[in-house]
Amino acid sequence: MKYGYTIIYVKDVVETIAFYEKAFGFQRKFITPEKDYGELLSGATTISFASLDLGKTNFKKGFEPLPDVGKPVGIEMAFVTEDIENDFRKAVNAGAVVFEKIVEKPWGQKVGYLRDNNGLLIELCTPIKN
Repeated sequence: MKYGYTIIYVKDVVETIAFYEKAFGFQRKFITPEKDYGELLSGATTISFASLDLGKTNFKKGFEPLPDVGKPVGIEMAFVTEDIENDFRKAVNAGAVVFEKIVEKPWGQKVGYLRDNNGLLIELCTPIKN
């Protein structure tokens, strides 16, 4: 078994893909003709977005969409970067909202938290040095 996808249900798939392209430099893999599902080229594990309407058809019992205000849900995506200050600033300039400023952890790693255009928590961090 291997980890294949992270799928995030969002209000607007096209808008979200464009946000991730601009804020974090990912490239679009594809978007369905219905614009209800899309993927980013992101390495070994695919980052995917699906519309809230598609989620409603997938989950007969329903689901709670991401809150775009207030406290975020208890999940994050982490993106590792060698240039955290520049990449953090680039994401904010693209519309990401600062949740926690960049700090240096006792083990030397720098970590900062943002919220994306849907309210999802994004961690930007430097690699952990051994």
